[in-house]
Amino acid sequence: MQGSDKLSRMKATARRDGSFRHLVQVRDHQLVVDEPLDAGGQDTGPRPQELLAVSLASCTAITIEMYAARKGWGLDHVEVEVEYSPADRGCPTKFELVTRLPADLPEEQVERLRVIAAKCPVHRALEGEVMFHERVDRVDMVA
Repeated sequence: MQGSDKLSRMKATARRDGSFRHLVQVRDHQLVVDEPLDAGGQDTGPRPQELLAVSLASCTAITIEMYAARKGWGLDHVEVEVEYSPADRGCPTKFELVTRLPADLPEEQVERLRVIAAKCPVHRALEGEVMFHERVDRVDMVA
């Protein structure tokens, strides 16, 4: 794998740790993903689809912050709220994003940050064409 591939390829591994609860390993970080009680889970973490909203909100906020820092703009508050509605019969998947920036930020900076926000990697991935390469590996489980 070449250096640029290493930066552009990410890996997450989910392992069962209870009824619908999974421990997810991402680099040196571990997350708990679960379903709510009414769906048969233990509600010990967000459900997988909520992580899609988490990814978009955090990526958008970080993209805005990084851009403002590169420009030398004082940006002491960034908040991005994402509401995600999965696709339903006849309706596409919907993401509603609300970005909150300081009230005293100049209008031209607000507009530039709005444009930059839509260029975050997660936003681009969700807008773009997606390809899945899937396989099933059968393994012996050690007790």
